Amino acid sequence: MKRFVPWLIAIIALLFVALVVRQCRNGGAANYQTTTVTRGPITQAVTATGTLNPVVNVQVGSQVSGNIAKLFADFNSQVKAGQVVAQIDPALFQATVTQAEGDLASAQAALELARVNAKRTQELFARKTSSQADLDQALANLHQAEANVKIKQGALDKAKADLEHCTITSPIDGVVISRNVDVGQTVAASLQAPVIFQIANDLTKMQIDSNVAEADVGVVDVGQDVDFTVDAFPMRTFHGKVVQVRNAPITVQNVVTYDTVIGVSNPDLKLKPGMTANVSIIVAHKDNVLQIKNAALRYRPADATSGEMGSRSPAPAGSRGGAGRERRTGERTVYVLPGGQPKPVQIKTGISDGVLTEVVEGLKEGDRVVTAELSSKSAAPSTPANPFSGGQRRFP
Repeated sequence: MKRFVPWLIAIIALLFVALVVRQCRNGGAANYQTTTVTRGPITQAVTATGTLNPVVNVQVGSQVSGNIAKLFADFNSQVKAGQVVAQIDPALFQATVTQAEGDLASAQAALELARVNAKRTQELFARKTSSQADLDQALANLHQAEANVKIKQGALDKAKADLEHCTITSPIDGVVISRNVDVGQTVAASLQAPVIFQIANDLTKMQIDSNVAEADVGVVDVGQDVDFTVDAFPMRTFHGKVVQVRNAPITVQNVVTYDTVIGVSNPDLKLKPGMTANVSIIVAHKDNVLQIKNAALRYRPADATSGEMGSRSPAPAGSRGGAGRERRTGERTVYVLPGGQPKPVQIKTGISDGVLTEVVEGLKEGDRVVTAELSSKSAAPSTPANPFSGGQRRFP
């Protein structure tokens, strides 16, 4: 054993010297945080918010003014087309009809008298016992009486129509969403028809009116799949399809958006009108593709050239121009670690979900790509890896 003691001491001394030399060499060097190029699915989506609405939503109002005498429907009532839902007090309108009928009868009596006078005057004129002026006056009185009968008939028809409008019926089959009046309340239809009921045709088929930003609307097409959530069911994902992208711009505080209509099936009636939907429109999806983290696209060493600095990754989320640049130019520069030092590599990128980006060419599966530089003293990344500062606002 005594013979091995000097050898053991020598080995320990050599190890200590090697450790000290390594620490001295790496004292000012930098370490690198890396990620591995992997394969997997990736989904690119455009996010927006919208409001759930019935596909057919009818506001039932009143064409006449008066007091609400009866209500035959309430909130959530199922109604049929032609069913009476409200009744306005018809007393005044019934009196108007009676008065119009009397005026018409008086006009018809005056017409009969005018006809008799015109006939008698014609007979007298034929026997040369009446003048031409008397005949002309009699015919004029006849024509005035005929016109007066038409006027009174029109007044009677209008009075009857107003009386019929006192009975308010449902124009469609559906369910009452809201009721805006109570029995005894007065509705005034002088300037515009007051809304009494709001009736939805079929709540099993709804739509989302979402506002898509102008920077993203270019990749949205009819027929694309949509995933969305509502605050009432945060753990459940609902599905729909884009049915219409409307051309009318909506400008709010200099932000231009376009109404994108999304068709939704609601067989269990869990979704209710007015709910806010967080929409994710799936514009592209690929399976089993090469992908890297977006942090690798953002990393640049301190001594990077101007050309390498110019090929940065897409602008952070919220920058409206960055998403367009990413679609126009798919070339990026990343840094790999083949032998301990970063080496720039030009790659072509594809779709991105905001966290991962597809690699079309330039890398292979298993390559180590630098995402950040770690100082040996602070061990803190010089470039923070924020997975949410990708390009176009997308969700996986």
